[in-house]
Amino acid sequence: MTDQKDPDQTPYEAPPESVIDTDYDIGQDNIEGSFGPFGFDLHNPVFPVSAIAVIAFVIFTLLMPEVAGNTFSAMFSFVTKGFDWFFLGAADIFVIVCLAIVISPYGKIRLGGPEAKPDFTYTSWFAMLFAAGMGIGLMFYGVSEPLSHFSSSLGGISVGEDGVRTDWAPLGAAGGNEGDAVRLGMAASIFHWGLHPWAIYAIVALSLALFSYNKGLPLTIRSAFYPIFGERVWGWPGHVIDILAVFATLFGLATSLGLGAAQANSGFNKLFGMPISDTSQVILICGITAIALFSVIRGLEAGVKLLSEINMGLAFLLWAFVLIAGPTLLLTTDVLSFLGAYLQYLPELSNPVARDDVNFVQGWTSFYWAWWISWSPFVGMFIARVSRGRTVREFIISVLLVPSLVCVLWMSVFGGAAINQVVRDGYMAVTEAPLPLQLFTMLDAMPWTAITSFIGIILVIVFFVTSSDSGSLVIDTIAAGGKVDAPVPQRVFWCLFEGVVAIVLLLSAGGLSSLQSMVISTGLPFTIVLLVMCVAIWRGLASEPR
Repeated sequence: MTDQKDPDQTPYEAPPESVIDTDYDIGQDNIEGSFGPFGFDLHNPVFPVSAIAVIAFVIFTLLMPEVAGNTFSAMFSFVTKGFDWFFLGAADIFVIVCLAIVISPYGKIRLGGPEAKPDFTYTSWFAMLFAAGMGIGLMFYGVSEPLSHFSSSLGGISVGEDGVRTDWAPLGAAGGNEGDAVRLGMAASIFHWGLHPWAIYAIVALSLALFSYNKGLPLTIRSAFYPIFGERVWGWPGHVIDILAVFATLFGLATSLGLGAAQANSGFNKLFGMPISDTSQVILICGITAIALFSVIRGLEAGVKLLSEINMGLAFLLWAFVLIAGPTLLLTTDVLSFLGAYLQYLPELSNPVARDDVNFVQGWTSFYWAWWISWSPFVGMFIARVSRGRTVREFIISVLLVPSLVCVLWMSVFGGAAINQVVRDGYMAVTEAPLPLQLFTMLDAMPWTAITSFIGIILVIVFFVTSSDSGSLVIDTIAAGGKVDAPVPQRVFWCLFEGVVAIVLLLSAGGLSSLQSMVISTGLPFTIVLLVMCVAIWRGLASEPR
């Protein structure tokens, strides 16, 4: 097929050989396995700069935990209060760009070229999208977030005489209308796990797939910016982009690891009496990082894939148990009700200006969007690697809808079951428990508590491991300039330091708050990167053969 392009469009070419040999190290030195000290590939500046910065961060936090904690708290306050509108507006833009691409003629473009065939069947592909949508976050927040919104300042609405919501208000202002409080609380929870986060992932995944499979560029974040920077993308502009991606991903993973350690600690405390303390959580992080390290060394197929398949099966079993052991008919019908509530309140929940619900916007949504953005290189690269051969239209529709629906089902069943225990059974223990313990407290009111709680702990641990080892592979690929076969010592380095960063942040004065502070602070500059990426994607699609 003839590659016909508009005359004013610049053709995409792989970086010149001189650049490849020095920047990406896929020349003769790499073929022969010649690496730097300790087996590290130091040819690409992204790795040494990122590694030195991470080591310096760890030393600073360990030597001055109080100063570090105060600094992290100030950063969190500054970013959330000053840039909440920016995070909300940017996430809206990502959704709009995805929808615009779907309805545009560019939707017919096939990732990998016109003759490319999908590497996986729809069943396998959807299963992997499902796996990417699950994680420690859903285990941690599946119960606690709907309960929080139900009982917090967003957990109710003021209703006028005509039955129309008038403004955001606490539950008391809704006249104790529990039905409205439940619907709005669930809509707010689904909002944080629905279209907006998956639009963020879709933007990054599409850019990686398009510029790698269709343009022949390395599988790394900088490649998406070739339409904007041209050959300079192989120099320091590209290095800066990849370094930001490494930092964002590292702190996003550290946040997930910290949440997972806190929840696993709570589960072990409930079942076996393990003390809830920093020491216990450090031990858990060390132990689980060791398992992740073993998985990293084994590689993608033997390690990550096997653990992901185990996790998918266990997650489905736990979800099905809660559905059956809870009020099955009510939970089943509530899924559609909660989905309708989400669509009903979506315009107001995503509105970036003139918001009265400051705690919700700054304490929840801004943190979530920064967290998703920091995870986007990790999840985006995973999705890109399994999506060759799909058209752009089916790619975006599937990435937006399939995982979003999975998250709706998870939140509706777990959150709905917990709220039902409070509203209909008067089981207040679930709302009074600390956030990491609320899942296990909900399971306490159901049969086979010890078994289901143990499954919950295993799920948290395996999510912990798969996040760590998959994240290590992705960070290593970015730090190595797009190579998917970088030396094993580098993967080991990143796996170890993900655990180390999570530990030092937990031990700082802020604890879990420090984790949130760092993820939102690194998410801010990377949001700018993703906004520019939207422009680059559009230009890249425009240059494809007609």
